[in-house]
Amino acid sequence: MLWQGRRGSDNVDDRRGVSGGQVAVGGGILGIIVLVINLLMGGDVDPSQLPLPGGPGQAQGAPMSAEQKAQEDQLAQFVRVVLAETEDVWNEQFRKFGSNYEEPRLVLFSGVVQSGCGTASAQSGPFYCPADRQVYIDLSFYNELKNRFGAGGDFAMAYVIAHEVGHHIQTLTGTSQKVQAMRQRVSKEEYNQYSVRLELQADFYAGVWAHYIKGKGLLEQGDIEEALNAANAIGDDRLQQQSQGYVVPESFTHGTSAQRMYWFRKGYETGDVSQGDTFNATRLE
Repeated sequence: MLWQGRRGSDNVDDRRGVSGGQVAVGGGILGIIVLVINLLMGGDVDPSQLPLPGGPGQAQGAPMSAEQKAQEDQLAQFVRVVLAETEDVWNEQFRKFGSNYEEPRLVLFSGVVQSGCGTASAQSGPFYCPADRQVYIDLSFYNELKNRFGAGGDFAMAYVIAHEVGHHIQTLTGTSQKVQAMRQRVSKEEYNQYSVRLELQADFYAGVWAHYIKGKGLLEQGDIEEALNAANAIGDDRLQQQSQGYVVPESFTHGTSAQRMYWFRKGYETGDVSQGDTFNATRLE
């Protein structure tokens, strides 16, 4: 992605290096009980689907080398630019429908963070919290994508950010609230199906975003392939097969690899928000 020299978003709260995402006190928060963020409380990459033993690659509290810090600071700036590009695209899309887009804030954290949805760790992966309408990302997830899931490249990370912003759009439009309301009215298996459709719509929105930044000349050769590779790497079927050797379709909450790639590609190819109704789609891939 051609991002250097472009505007970075001001809607970023950088809490890296701050214990628990708050002001550090005493010896830190070693031993804290980390509450896993529930999918429809804003989660994206389901922690139960992404077992990341040992936490982020950088040992908690271990000092970074100058080179490591420079690399992470560059990644943080990349995240700011990607968020700014989502702001530009979705402000324009909302204007087309006569609405105003409420820009989300993005929190950069290290290790553990306090959110409006509770306490979360880097092991939870990036997530969106509808309670405070903020996206949360530990930059170590970039290395997880590349090293653990084989989904390297800057646009793989851009896809993840755009997907989380997609959850914010679902909150603004009331879609997330409608799905959340189904939790007490249907079986767990049926609710999982709604969850899958919610996640696939967020993938579609990420694709729509990619469509419009292509029109701005920001995509490089291989960027879309990087996004599709990331979508493929975090499909429920692939993750379950890798972690337990078999798949349980009724337990899927995010969609198969094929479904995630299909909806991202559909958003990218059409750029048409009206074609992202995953809830009434008769087929998902």
